[in-house]
Amino acid sequence: MTAPTGRAIHDRLSFRPVEPDELEACAEIWRVSFNDYIGRLNQPLTDRQNGAVVRLFTHLRSTDPHRFVAATRPDAAAPGGERIVAFASAIVRERLWFLSMCYVLPELQRSGVGRALLASVGPPDGPTSVRATAVDSAQPIANALYASLGIVPRVPLLNLIGLPSRPEAFGTLPSGIRPIPFERVATDAHERLVASVDELDLATLGVRHPEDHRYLRTEGRRGWLYLGPDGTALGYGYAGEAGRVGPVATRDQDLVAPILGHLTREVVPRGAFAMWLPGSAGAAVVGALRAGFRLEPFPVLMCWDRPVVDLARYLPISPGLL
Repeated sequence: MTAPTGRAIHDRLSFRPVEPDELEACAEIWRVSFNDYIGRLNQPLTDRQNGAVVRLFTHLRSTDPHRFVAATRPDAAAPGGERIVAFASAIVRERLWFLSMCYVLPELQRSGVGRALLASVGPPDGPTSVRATAVDSAQPIANALYASLGIVPRVPLLNLIGLPSRPEAFGTLPSGIRPIPFERVATDAHERLVASVDELDLATLGVRHPEDHRYLRTEGRRGWLYLGPDGTALGYGYAGEAGRVGPVATRDQDLVAPILGHLTREVVPRGAFAMWLPGSAGAAVVGALRAGFRLEPFPVLMCWDRPVVDLARYLPISPGLL
């Protein structure tokens, strides 16, 4: 019997927004698809503990519900008579369109499903829109697809994991710079805090994203604002007991490594720290390695069609959420 062609597979699929109770199914597609290519590289597989992934998906859908789209096909045994076989999620933050996720079950890959999902979650029309994403460097087909659309790999994101056994390698904050925990900011100063974080994001990421800062706090990440001697906000940074570090934004790239040193001293993780450091933040990468962090295999590649983010001064939340 002849195997179905990509066109035949595509014709049997429907595309629609994902419902809240389907996010677990999307997380399982992410896990299966991720393990499919990681396993072929002889890397450790991801288990079924998808809680953090589902929480991220919940946030992505809450801000951009019409850009969290599933591909489904008929299945009489599935609830509602259809089964999700692929999904994609994109978010829009002011002029930035960011593709957070696009995963297809292994048996349906290379059949045009991913390209169709991209069209479903694509950016709004307009000459000012910037398109960006982050893709594993071990996925040449996905990188080629995005690059063919103009979203070209630009900067590696390095995944560093560990504990700072030599914390002095990060350096110390310059004299006069005061780290202020977000939770200690007085109620009547909260608007100034929000404005300071927005200004730092505009100066480094190129857009404001207060909805993502709110999500970070629900995930237990603690934030610090770094004030100069005259009270000017020079940077901010986050870290949490789950070990996640970032985002970090600074006016001066020389502050990135000392801020990482401060964050990893102030927070005691339940296991190890994990952070995503752009290759362009060279001093921070050197500091982390000398402090005792190890570099995980296969960097992620930051891709965009036009420059928007200064990755020497901004460290992202994760590859799925700038």
